[in-house]
Parts: sequence; C-alpha cells; structure tokens
Amino acid sequence: MKEFKTKYSADDISQYFIFKAETSDREELLSNLKLQKLVYYAQGLYLAMFNKPLFDEKIEAWPYGPVIPELYNKFKKYGRKGISANKTFDSSKINRKDMEFLDNIYNMFGQFSGSRLIEISHSDACWENAWQAGSKEITHESMKKCLKKYIE
Repeated sequence: MKEFKTKYSADDISQYFIFKAETSDREELLSNLKLQKLVYYAQGLYLAMFNKPLFDEKIEAWPYGPVIPELYNKFKKYGRKGISANKTFDSSKINRKDMEFLDNIYNMFGQFSGSRLIEISHSDACWENAWQAGSKEITHESMKKCLKKYIE
C-alpha cells in the first residue's frame, strides 16, 4: 500500500491559524498554548473526516494537552504572549477546500480560551490514553477514533 504524502507541514497549518486570528473580527493573537490545540484539532478532525493526515509531525500528550514539539519549540519564545502573523506567509499554499476546513476548526475551537482548550483536550480519550500510558505520542489511529465525536 502506498503511503500518503501530506501536502502541508504543521507549521503551514499553524501559520494559517495565526494569520486567521490576527485578521479575524476579533483580531486576536494566538498564544502558543491555544495554537497547539487548534493544530491538534485540525489534524485529528482531518483524520476522522478524510482518513488521512493533514501533516506528518507527531503530536504528543503533554501536561497541558496535545503538543506538536516542533511548533512548541518554534513559538516558546513568546511565552504566554500572542504570536504575530508572519508577514511572508502565503495563504495560497493551502487549497480552498482545506482552507474552508481550517476555518471551520478555527470557528469551532478558536472561540475558547487556552485554558478551556486544555480542559476540552483533556477530555479526549486519545490524549488521556497516551498520557496515562506514558507513551507520549497521540497516534493517528487514536485521534481518528476518539475525535469523531466532534463531527457526528
């Protein structure tokens, strides 16, 4: 069976959410914590809906919920502060169908604070199972199964 090649990196998805937040009606800047949860839900719901990953980077169970280590390391310098959009980000690299999907994720989960998103993500069996097992990685299979609850 041929392995699916993702179109995007986790950074592409994060840059889109940062851009979206800064240019939305609320004009909010996303914290690293909130950004992590949005990217997690984008990956998990994409898996649940389309049976393939949006990006290749691993998602791990950390104390404050799901985290993409590469993104965390990139944005940790911001601490709790908001992250400004990258002025060179080209949103056209994300196709229209996927952009609509990401907009739906942003509308569904972006309304919540970072601390509320921690609570929500801690209620997801895929985070809880990985955390309790000490395995760290939240697998694609577990996200696909447990996050279907948000689309049924």
